[in-house]
Amino acid sequence: MKFTAILFDLDGTLTDPQKGITRSIRYALRKLGTPLPETDDLRWCIGPPLRDSLKMLLGDRASDFTDQALAFYRERYGRIGKFENAVYDQIPGILSRLNAGKTALYVATSKPTVYAVEILNHFGLAPSFRKIYGSALDGALSDKQELIRHILHAEGIEKESVVMVGDRSHDIVGARGNQIASIGVTYGYGTRAELVHAGANWLADSPTDLSNIIRIAGEGIGNEMEPV
Repeated sequence: MKFTAILFDLDGTLTDPQKGITRSIRYALRKLGTPLPETDDLRWCIGPPLRDSLKMLLGDRASDFTDQALAFYRERYGRIGKFENAVYDQIPGILSRLNAGKTALYVATSKPTVYAVEILNHFGLAPSFRKIYGSALDGALSDKQELIRHILHAEGIEKESVVMVGDRSHDIVGARGNQIASIGVTYGYGTRAELVHAGANWLADSPTDLSNIIRIAGEGIGNEMEPV
């Protein structure tokens, strides 16, 4: 069956958010007097629910300071960090072609919806999507499996006609938990091994690969594109 709907992760899939996220995490840790990892050592924090990442960074202090760390993070991210971001090359063109083909596009991100909407509006990508789905500020729907389930129900999407596109294991596991297909993109922040282990149906090493996989796999064209 042709893909009639596609769910896109945001961070590491549509945009490269490294500067804004890692700088805001370091800002929060600095405010708490916690040792600061180097920016590159925080790449693993991009994608998973932020609260979980902060708990790991805080270690023994997590039970007392996770909420405060999250507040400090948002203090900077809400003003500056959300726009320290860049759209991956070719993504606007891919979205335009998919829209021209009448494919229903949605954003499915663990990031709070309020930030996702602001980012996509800032970069001119919001009009490409029928709806932008994210988490609530209190953490509701930050789990990708729950979020995908919510989207499928809210939009009345048939599982056989939709694919999830994302760069981290959470995206792939969330898709599998809802019995839908998934494409793991390796140009983001998850490794190829991570995405294969999570069970991605296809891997895309570039936006061009992603476009080709959506076209070929979505049309169900024989064995021209072998799954992982």
